[in-house]
Amino acid sequence: MSGSTIIPWVVGNWKMNPLQANTQQLIQDLKQYFTAMQISAHSCHIGVAPVSIALLNAHDQFQGSMIKTVAQDVSRIAGLGAYTGEVSATLLSDSGIECVLVGHSERREFFADSAEIVKEKVKHALAAGLTVIYCVGESLAQRENGQAEHVVLQQICDIAAVVQMDQWQNIVIAYEPIWAIGTGKTASPQDAQTMHAKIREGLSQITAQAKNMAILYGGSVK
Repeated sequence: MSGSTIIPWVVGNWKMNPLQANTQQLIQDLKQYFTAMQISAHSCHIGVAPVSIALLNAHDQFQGSMIKTVAQDVSRIAGLGAYTGEVSATLLSDSGIECVLVGHSERREFFADSAEIVKEKVKHALAAGLTVIYCVGESLAQRENGQAEHVVLQQICDIAAVVQMDQWQNIVIAYEPIWAIGTGKTASPQDAQTMHAKIREGLSQITAQAKNMAILYGGSVK
């Protein structure tokens, strides 16, 4: 994207890993690596999404560095209350967390995060001032049936009703083809670029911010 003003993002999702001792070592290694690389925060956004029990420790350790700490998920419930096990957008924001993943394929598949649930999560995250990294993607069956573009654009339309016009600037789209996650398969650069172009085209029908929104690829890489 020659001449683009879009600042790219690189985000590592740690999922349900690693153990505590390895977490500390990984944090230190990342800090040293990016300090040595001297990458400007104006040229690239770097984020890590640790497991929830390591989130605040990672956030504290990354203070003063260019590395953003990203929550892997957020509650569909706003504010405070008697909701055992939940972490709301309000609590994330109050703890200094600025970014959150929403709609990850594993949340949709394994934890029944429906379009309605995802919509509530996006709404509350944006209201709390968080940057939302919104995950979209199709299954292998959907791709083979020629439904990939429809599925992905529908996932974007799913949240359009709860995103205010000035909030689109706080959304990053992460295209993660489900068939390329943990399967050994990878999307070709052409696959990813074609879908990214379709996503931006779809976004342009919804928001004037489309041309400035970052779109990521997420999936198995080698």
